[in-house]
Amino acid sequence: MEVRADTYLWAVRMYKSRSLASEAIKSGKVKLNGDHFKASHLVKPGEVYSLNMGHNKKIIEVVALIEKRGSFEVAAKHYKDLSPPPEKSEHLPSVFFKSNIKRERGSGRPSKKERRDLDDLNYF
Repeated sequence: MEVRADTYLWAVRMYKSRSLASEAIKSGKVKLNGDHFKASHLVKPGEVYSLNMGHNKKIIEVVALIEKRGSFEVAAKHYKDLSPPPEKSEHLPSVFFKSNIKRERGSGRPSKKERRDLDDLNYF
């Protein structure tokens, strides 16, 4: 069986459509052993593809060929995921939301002076 690279990446559910897979290959977001290739490249077992999908980077090795798109369980049998575990990203404090400050129940809304005091507490 011979399978094109864009068809294979679509069948193993890396891309939603074959045309998206083809565009990713043409734009250089998918590499075969670190090199560029064409979407019409015939896939062989043992090849290693690195996919750059925004913040996600995947490295997959072809285990078996598949031409038709199936369920995730079926697709997962046809490739081996060699991706390193995702890195922990450092979260910065939000610019738009302030920390939630507890007020006594029944004390009502803060006055203008109390609001200014709360604002002074939140800024560093």
